[in-house]
Amino acid sequence: MAKRTKRTKKGVESLKKEIEEHFLKIEKDIKENEIERARYHTKEIDKGLLRALEVKLEILKIKDDASLKIYRARLRNLRNKLGDK
Repeated sequence: MAKRTKRTKKGVESLKKEIEEHFLKIEKDIKENEIERARYHTKEIDKGLLRALEVKLEILKIKDDASLKIYRARLRNLRNKLGDK
């Protein structure tokens, strides 16, 4: 079981890194006025990456991860810049 836990922890870190990369892409797309591409990245973060992160945190029995709240707040702020709700 320790091997699976270790692999899941690495997966969490990998997801966090990928989420950060998508946030950078969103900010770049907003600067370049590529609104549709930025919306795609927000959906990718929200529907795919954050959900996968939640599942892995549940597996590790981590209930209240501060980074998840921070990611959601950042995503909400970027969506406000895009005019999405």
